[in-house]
Amino acid sequence: MLNSEKSQVSLRLPTSLVSEFDRIAAILERDRTWVMQKALSQYLATEGAEILADAQGLDELDRGDSVDLEDVLEKARTIVDAAEYRCRMRVG
Repeated sequence: MLNSEKSQVSLRLPTSLVSEFDRIAAILERDRTWVMQKALSQYLATEGAEILADAQGLDELDRGDSVDLEDVLEKARTIVDAAEYRCRMRVG
């Protein structure tokens, strides 16, 4: 867990899913809560993080915190042109 603060949560799950958690817990000699916490933490670190990042990006767009694509492409062209120039100077 990230910290010692805890909240009680109740949810309904399919019996088969709970059975899988129980089986994994038995194999690892851990309790079901520990296995569920690990599963939820893994979800939040991957798919959950993507959802939060997408939501943050949408919020930024809604606030107008964005950069015009043409400006980005122009900056990229400038960087590439400078790199190609340096490469030509070294070779020739």
